[in-house]
Amino acid sequence: MSTRNRLVVLFASLVAFAVLPIFLKTYGVYLMTLFCVYLMATMGLNLTVGYAGQMSLGQAAFFGIGAYHAAILLTLGWPFFVVLPIAAVACFAAGLALGFPALRVQHHYLAFATLGFNVLVYLVMRNEEKLTGGTFGIANIPRPSLVGFSLDKPLPFFYFTFAATILLALALWWLLRSPWGRAFAALRDNPIRAESLGVNITAYTLLAFAIGAACAGIGGVYFATLVNFVEPAPFHVTASLTMLLAVIVGGSGRFFGPMLGTVVVVLLPEWLRFMQNWYLAVFGFAVVALMIWLPGGLLSIPERFKAKGAAE
Repeated sequence: MSTRNRLVVLFASLVAFAVLPIFLKTYGVYLMTLFCVYLMATMGLNLTVGYAGQMSLGQAAFFGIGAYHAAILLTLGWPFFVVLPIAAVACFAAGLALGFPALRVQHHYLAFATLGFNVLVYLVMRNEEKLTGGTFGIANIPRPSLVGFSLDKPLPFFYFTFAATILLALALWWLLRSPWGRAFAALRDNPIRAESLGVNITAYTLLAFAIGAACAGIGGVYFATLVNFVEPAPFHVTASLTMLLAVIVGGSGRFFGPMLGTVVVVLLPEWLRFMQNWYLAVFGFAVVALMIWLPGGLLSIPERFKAKGAAE
């Protein structure tokens, strides 16, 4: 497919996604907003895992840090557009700190280190009741207003979140096509060769975690304002595994991979609910089958057809 055709398909997809909520009920609009929220986090995880090659099972912790920053500060009356950069910077700093284990350990050892970080953050959220509300959570989180226009209703808030998702995607697109993006890819493919070519392994490893964490923090802020209530459960280790699943199912290291993967992990279970008690079993079987037949993710399908055609 030519670049022009790809742009046409992308533009048509964005228009369709923007128009669809007009015809949906409140819950449908909520799901599409939730998709945007999770996509922010999975795009950041794709940078860390797919492009920089650093395994992470702690993305939900950053998602939660951003959400709790929003919950605490917004309920104190802070403006949304002040809270958003504060949460992003806090997650950037936490990701920077988490990146240090990646300088010494790799692969499954690194996965366990990030998993431990997620468990630690989850326990703080659950047990520090004076700060986080513990299992009772923090309620009545206000939604922002834009130029005096209220975003309390589902549809305006969806468009607000959708616009933020597009802006974040454009920022990551620019980053990945800059020399930084090529350095991340070199770090993933062969760290020793990358270092011999002058790539600062330490700096780019830390940046991979920090930028990915900041994206999750931004998603967490939008999540808190979407549900108007935060408590520890959505930020458990299972949420990190779900985000990693979205990256792998869509196509790790492919820019549009998290978008397809997030559709699978967020929207597909809802579409299967007509199967009642069987919908989770069918969803699990579909994911396992996908990983067996398409280990490169959904976006590897065109490549498989090309390879098959070339072989014939």
